[in-house]
Amino acid sequence: MATETLTLGKALNTGLRRALENDPKVVIMGEDVGKLGGVFRITDGLQKDFGDQRVIDTPLAESGIIGTAVGLAIRGFRPICEIQFDGFVYPAYDQIVSQVAKMHYRSQGKVTIPMVIRIPYGGGIGAVEHHSESPEAYFAHTAGLKVVTCANPQDAYVMIQQAIASDDPIVFLEPKRRYWEKGPVELDAPLSGAYPLHSARVVRPGADATVLAYGPMVRTCLEAATAAAEDGRELEVVDLRTLSPLDLTAVYESVRRTGRCVVVHEAPGNLGLGSEVAARITEECFYSLESPVLRVTGYDTPYPASRVEEEYLPDLDRVLDAVDRTFGW
Repeated sequence: MATETLTLGKALNTGLRRALENDPKVVIMGEDVGKLGGVFRITDGLQKDFGDQRVIDTPLAESGIIGTAVGLAIRGFRPICEIQFDGFVYPAYDQIVSQVAKMHYRSQGKVTIPMVIRIPYGGGIGAVEHHSESPEAYFAHTAGLKVVTCANPQDAYVMIQQAIASDDPIVFLEPKRRYWEKGPVELDAPLSGAYPLHSARVVRPGADATVLAYGPMVRTCLEAATAAAEDGRELEVVDLRTLSPLDLTAVYESVRRTGRCVVVHEAPGNLGLGSEVAARITEECFYSLESPVLRVTGYDTPYPASRVEEEYLPDLDRVLDAVDRTFGW
């Protein structure tokens, strides 16, 4: 089985290429996705190889991109929309919530919307205002949308293809600070045998406490687990991978064994994904818990200027501090 070391960004590019090769109904749309290859070069070389009828440079109009994609999806295409930065998705929010999420329900199941909305999200790249948002809770809260996020190159390569093949509309969140991080990717593994798209996964086993994360925070939590191991404490790290629908089966199993849980994400804590996860764990695992479920999140403020963003983002020390607190009850 061919395995190559790729960056997360290149793994996405390769996955998109495979999808274009395998299905002539797959089209990519977005600002600068064609000749430029996207701001982060995720679509680099695709217009050159597949033409400007399948990799389409659009006007700077996010609502127009999504609205056009809805029409294409109804007509049997599988559009992939790139939103250039997370903070640019809000002009398209009406289309996503009012059309993309509702069409299948409104048509009593007669119409499917097989489209993927790719959104680079999160901070850590020294960007300016509107370029470091974490909007996942808006979409996970919306019935009719599925929301997933990858954390490593292997998942990026497989999950983008699985999302494109799905008949449901999927918001595909890409952790932009991890685009350049490398990892092994099995290029020849069949999708039919791949890990399911809407399933969480234990990425590091441990017995003392459970740490839950997704997207850009998975690596941070793995680093925290490595540091904790030096002090003799084994943390189990679970990558949620799917934010809607939430898959908490592995989470419940882990928490029942460890008795302690910390949820980590970049988005602000108020009404964030961590709140829902903590509530469900408390409902399902109450008698197994040795302490309350704690959250490590971004602060309830607008995303700060790049010179102080590292003070805003959850880091190894904040994760370990929360783990320590779970042992203080």
